[in-house]
Amino acid sequence: MRIDKWLKVSRILKRRTISQELAKNERVEINGKAVKPSHEVKVGDEVAVRFGSRKLTVRVNSVEEVKKKQDAADMYEVLNEEYIETQALL
Repeated sequence: MRIDKWLKVSRILKRRTISQELAKNERVEINGKAVKPSHEVKVGDEVAVRFGSRKLTVRVNSVEEVKKKQDAADMYEVLNEEYIETQALL
């Protein structure tokens, strides 16, 4: 499954267009490498997403095409969540 679709189906991000934009701007990594929106994600991959001042790292548990809202969190395991300081504009 494509990373942009997986991020939407797993409900890490609300919209697929947002996940596509983040990937195009090198804010999505799989196993430590920045990827394009079309990159295939597999079970066991580590996905890191930077949005705003937050970086979320998860391990992929499943890549199902359709998932109910209450079961979406089963698609991944949170490994790390950190907040990145942003420097104020001068």
